[in-house]
Amino acid sequence: MVWSIVPVGIAILFSFNDGRSRSVWQGFSTRWWWGDPNNSVLHDPSLRSAIEQSLRLAGLDMLIAVPLGVGLAIGLTRWRGYGARPVNYLMLFPLVTPEIVMAISLLLVFVLLYGIALGTEAQTLGQVTFSISYVVIIVRGRLLSIGPEYEEAARDLGASQLGALRLVLLPLLYPAIFAGFIVVFALSIDDFVVTQYMSSGQSTQTVPILIYGAARGATTPALNAVATVMVVATLLSVGLAYFVYRWSARSQPATSGNALNEIAALEM
Repeated sequence: MVWSIVPVGIAILFSFNDGRSRSVWQGFSTRWWWGDPNNSVLHDPSLRSAIEQSLRLAGLDMLIAVPLGVGLAIGLTRWRGYGARPVNYLMLFPLVTPEIVMAISLLLVFVLLYGIALGTEAQTLGQVTFSISYVVIIVRGRLLSIGPEYEEAARDLGASQLGALRLVLLPLLYPAIFAGFIVVFALSIDDFVVTQYMSSGQSTQTVPILIYGAARGATTPALNAVATVMVVATLLSVGLAYFVYRWSARSQPATSGNALNEIAALEM
């Protein structure tokens, strides 16, 4: 644990270094955050563009992958016919495929078969392709732990299949859905290989791509500051996920009970 935390802490510390060095401490300063009129995170267009592109892709990835993943998880859980098991195993394929193989395959498919131009659209589709499996696994695990009892009770009380899904099942899935959002966000802003292959140039480079490219030349602590922004965003999202999980664990019985009472009241 310490072995992984200490380097991150040192990198964050040097984002406040007064000098240009990323290894020699020359005093505390916010120069690389907003003080430098040309090279700080606040003023350097390339740094701000990388942060904006990373957050843009993360937002698009969450908006597309999570709803699709929730729908697939519900469908796969209820599918009892022929082919259910192979399809369930197929959802694990993006998780075990080397990312470089995934990136090259997606590049060939997007460019040669469908003619999709490289850029934000291709980057979003590439990230959705591998992140949707994580959502399916998280939500499906929650569905298996809940069991069919609550939904069957709602149907016994007279609720339609859609009503049982909307009033009972989805509220019980909120923690898993929220966890899916957090996991997809973390995967998106951290992804390098797929996003790099789908990039069309400097206008679509993300923070990992920017850091990788800058590491081969002269760098400043401004890169540390950009990386710190991503680390803080991830930690805040994980902390929020933990808070929501604890809150949902305490309120789950009340949530399901209220939903069933609401259905019963509607039927009276």
